Amino acid sequence: EVQLVESGGGLVQPGGSLRLSCVASGFIFSDYAMSWVRQAPGKGREWISGINNRGTSTAYADSVKGRFTISRDNAKNTLYLQMNSLKPEDTAVYYCYAETAYGNYWGQGTQVTVSS
Repeated sequence: EVQLVESGGGLVQPGGSLRLSCVASGFIFSDYAMSWVRQAPGKGREWISGINNRGTSTAYADSVKGRFTISRDNAKNTLYLQMNSLKPEDTAVYYCYAETAYGNYWGQGTQVTVSS
């Protein structure tokens, strides 16, 4: 069974930082690219970052470029998102996402709230 379990969300002040983690199981993590997607209240899901299977290539949405960094540790089957200089508009539920040979999978999400 494929599982993606996010953690690391919380309440942070504007300008602060958080590091999200996503632990994967049930598939060969190192074989697949991974993404982070977020959904703000009342809005659709927004892709924000992706990384290839080896961690050598990354991409970012303009809304987070220069502030967020995606990375992965294939030995630990874990995907990360380092979020710096957080803004109130970053408030959302953050999901990790995998497109695998077995199907497309989402984690349960972790809430990030940026507020003073």
